[in-house]
Amino acid sequence: MSVKPRVALIAGPTASGKSALALALAERCGGTVINADASQVYADLRILSARPSVEEEVRAPHRLFGHVDGADTAYSAARWAVEATAAIDAVHVAGGLPILVGGTGLYLRTLIDGIAPVPAIDPDIRATVRAAPVAENHARLAECDPTAAARLNRADTTRIARALEVVLSTGRPLADWQAERSGGIGARVDVVATLLLPPRDWLFARCGTRLEVMFDTGGVPEVAALLARGDIPPDAPVRRAIGVPEIASWLVGNLTRDQALAHAAAATRQYAKRQYTWFRNQPPAEWARMHETQMDDQIREIEIRLHD
Repeated sequence: MSVKPRVALIAGPTASGKSALALALAERCGGTVINADASQVYADLRILSARPSVEEEVRAPHRLFGHVDGADTAYSAARWAVEATAAIDAVHVAGGLPILVGGTGLYLRTLIDGIAPVPAIDPDIRATVRAAPVAENHARLAECDPTAAARLNRADTTRIARALEVVLSTGRPLADWQAERSGGIGARVDVVATLLLPPRDWLFARCGTRLEVMFDTGGVPEVAALLARGDIPPDAPVRRAIGVPEIASWLVGNLTRDQALAHAAAATRQYAKRQYTWFRNQPPAEWARMHETQMDDQIREIEIRLHD
């Protein structure tokens, strides 16, 4: 029997049933559901981020859902990890079971393995990098950090900008800083992890069905309200959440409703594919990969491992 406090973790691609499973487990085990999804932290996006409903949040304690304002451009995996650590510790002190649930691998890796101690980036360097075209940034990165440039997708605006601003601001490649990870809760907790990897056809069908429901049951006014605020910076992460740019284009007349839905569906499938590949290959081998789609079977297996 492990002497370390236990943390249940349910992760996987979007629409794989993570939230429903976490809620059911929390109800059965007296657990607290803790969000580990980068889109679900934003208060402005309950529907398009598939955040638990108000009714679902009443059924069990939920933490770190919808607690970040959409205008906040500085929210990060590091900040989330600090908040998640505090939430997990509080649940343990109260004698409960923390249940992490989400699909953001960077969040989970930062929480468990620690964070790279990258110094604050020079604001002028950041502004210059973030304003430049991705092709220009990639060319500069190839000069400053050729290893990172070769590894990253040339169209990956965010990661290229991050790698470039770090090497320009600190004089060291991001990979060097990442090799010096510090913190992390992995050594002091027993993570009982379940990765949901259902059949892809089943997953993609759910993605499409859920997206149509989002478009028809509040996703459009949600984006309209977000845009109407007027204080959301153009580079705010909340603007990049799947469904937001597509619906925004529809609202200003650049796309029809069907075109916006088709574009969002394609983006959702691509995102689900990337998540599926990451969760299948990157996490530790001892983390359970679950292909079943029946919740009763899923809960039964998780409870067995929680009580080993």
